[in-house]
Amino acid sequence: MESVTVRELRNHGGDILDRVARGEHLTVTRDGAAVAELSPLPAPATTLSVLMDRRSRLPEVDPRALLADIDELVDQSW
Repeated sequence: MESVTVRELRNHGGDILDRVARGEHLTVTRDGAAVAELSPLPAPATTLSVLMDRRSRLPEVDPRALLADIDELVDQSW
């Protein structure tokens, strides 16, 4: 886990929080000693209605065409 100092956090707080928002876990140090950890919050749960809406927008898939495409790409000679 990478660390940042209290001074870096104070002077570049927005940049450091952007890093955390992108998934980094950081330890905050004061006088060389670890005093806190910064980590991203878990993503909010997606509601069933949102999932159903997303599903309704997916294109139809032809299973035979999909298998034909896979067979064309994958070497099955092993």
